[in-house]
Amino acid sequence: MPVKARDRLLATAEELFYAEGIRAVGIERILAESGVGRASLYRHFPGKDDLVVAVLEARDRRWRAWLAERVEALGGGPPAVFDALAERFARNDFRGCAFINTMVESADPDGPAHRVAADHKERVVAYLEQLLAAAQVSEPAVLAREFALLVDGAIVTALRERTPAPAVRARRIAQALLAADGAGAG
Repeated sequence: MPVKARDRLLATAEELFYAEGIRAVGIERILAESGVGRASLYRHFPGKDDLVVAVLEARDRRWRAWLAERVEALGGGPPAVFDALAERFARNDFRGCAFINTMVESADPDGPAHRVAADHKERVVAYLEQLLAAAQVSEPAVLAREFALLVDGAIVTALRERTPAPAVRARRIAQALLAADGAGAG
């Protein structure tokens, strides 16, 4: 079955945006590399902003599903989040977080791409809160935000250092936070 034009546009745009940045990649390049015509692009996406939003929304769903799957496979406890991140950081195509990158590129916090990226981060916090509640920490909502800070810090540091080691360091800090709460290190 042939891949639909919309799917080719999304896949090509996601790959290029993640590798090179949203601003650096123009519509002409996406059209050329996807093999989709201009009329088809505009039939699916009225403009580049709409394409960016669709790419981010799809990536959000896939990334959060990946994280939940890997956390479960790696033991299911909150520290497993950092084990999953270490796996991601070790990949040759790791370029940081597409959502952090989008917020950095988007000067307007009210812009559609920035909002989708910020919403992704809030959904990650909600997932962390669920993990922490299951681990019976005393204040899962508070600790989830601290874990999210560790996650984002590990992502940016891994990008700078080009190694999975920041995830290992963040895991140790997370375990210390859990131990201080009395929830154990998992």
